[in-house]
Amino acid sequence: MRKYIINAVFALFGLAVGITILPALWIASGLDNVRLLNNGYIDGLIGLIIFYLLSFLFIKPITDANTRIEKYLNSRSPGWIIFGSLFLIGGLILANIISIPFYMMHNMFANIIPPILMIIFGFIGFRMGTSRRNDWKSFSITKRKTTETNSEPDKKDMDYDGEVLRRSVKKEFYPYKIVDTSVVIDGRIHQLAQTGFLEGKIMVPDFVVHELQLISDSSDNQKRERGRRGLDILNEMKMDQTINIETTTRDYDNIPEVDMKLLKLAKEIGGAVLTNDYNLSKVSEFQNVKVLNINELAKVLKPMVLPGETMTVKVIKAGTEREQGVAYLEDGTMVVVEDGKYFIDKQVDVVVTSALQTDAGKMIFAKPKHSMNGIQSNTSNNGNKKSSSTQSTNNANKNSKNNSRNKRGEHRNGKKVR
Repeated sequence: MRKYIINAVFALFGLAVGITILPALWIASGLDNVRLLNNGYIDGLIGLIIFYLLSFLFIKPITDANTRIEKYLNSRSPGWIIFGSLFLIGGLILANIISIPFYMMHNMFANIIPPILMIIFGFIGFRMGTSRRNDWKSFSITKRKTTETNSEPDKKDMDYDGEVLRRSVKKEFYPYKIVDTSVVIDGRIHQLAQTGFLEGKIMVPDFVVHELQLISDSSDNQKRERGRRGLDILNEMKMDQTINIETTTRDYDNIPEVDMKLLKLAKEIGGAVLTNDYNLSKVSEFQNVKVLNINELAKVLKPMVLPGETMTVKVIKAGTEREQGVAYLEDGTMVVVEDGKYFIDKQVDVVVTSALQTDAGKMIFAKPKHSMNGIQSNTSNNGNKKSSSTQSTNNANKNSKNNSRNKRGEHRNGKKVR
C-alpha cells in the first residue's frame, strides 16, 4: 500500500512539474518551436512518466524512513505527541505574526526570513512542549481543580440533615496495568482479572510477548513449559470477554532489559506495573513507579490461623526433624505435623499448636488430633484412678476404725459378764 501511495505522490508531483517547468525548459533549450512539445498536456504527461519511474528508486528509503518515524512515535507517550504538536503549531503561528512586516517588503528578505523564523520558532515550540510536558499536565490539572473548588458553594453554611456528605479524597487511578513476564507465567493473573478487582486496562507489551516466546523456545524443558504456559494464559485472557486487555507495539531499542522497558513504559503512559518479581518491585518503588505485587496480595489474603484450631491436611513427605511430616494448604502454606511421619499420603485431622511468619511465608505447626485426645483421655483416666484409689483408701480406713470399735465393745462386754 505504501508503495502505491509513493508512486502516486511522485506521479502527481511530476505532473505539476511538467506543466509549470517544462515549457520554460523548452524555451531555454530552443525546442519551443516543436509543436508536439509546446503542449501543456504533453508536458504534464512527460513529467508524470519521469517522476513515476524515479519513484521506484526512492520507495525503499522512504518506506524505511517512514517505519523508523512510526516506531519512534509509537515509543512516545500520547502526552508527548499532543503537547509537542500544540506548541509546534503555536510556534509557527508566532513566526507568521512576526513575519508580517517582512511580507510587506518587496525584496529578497520577504522570501528568506519568514521560512527561517518558522523553522526556529517551530523547533523552540516543539521542544518546549515535549521537554516540559509533565509540568504542563500538572499545571492544567491544578488549574482545573482550583476552578472546581471555587465553583462549589460553601458547604459549611448548608444544612445536611439526612444527607450523605462526600469527602474529597485524593484519587490515584492508574488506567493501565502493565504485566510482567513473571506474572504471566505464574497464571494467577487470569483469575485475578476475572474477579474485577483490577480497574482499567491490562496492557501486554510486545517485548513481554517476545520474552515469553524466547522462554518457550528454550532448550530447558522446565523453561519451555513455563513459556508455553504463559502464552496459553495470554491467549485465554484475550478470548475472555470479561477482561479488558490490549497490546502495544511500543518498544525501546536503546534499553536491553525488559524490566527497565516496563518502568519506562509505565512512566510514559501513567500505568502501574503488575509483577511477582521482588527485585522489580523494589526498583519500581525507587523510581516512583506504582507496582502491584500479586505475591504481597496473596500474603495479605491468607486466612488467620490460631492455636487450637483443627484442620484436615494430607501429609505428603517426611520433615527434617525426627518423626515430623510436612503438609501444604491450598494457598501453599506449609504445615509441619508432629509424628506425621506415620501418616504420609494420608488425610489426618490436626490441631494447630503455633504459627510462624517468615520471609519465605507462613509455617504452621500442628499435632494429630487423636494424639491430643489421647493425652486428654489419659489425663482423665489418671484422675479417675486417683479418685477411686482415694475412695478405696477412705473406705478401708473407715472399716478399720469400725473393727477397732467393735473389738473394744466386745472387750468391755466381757469384763461386765465376769
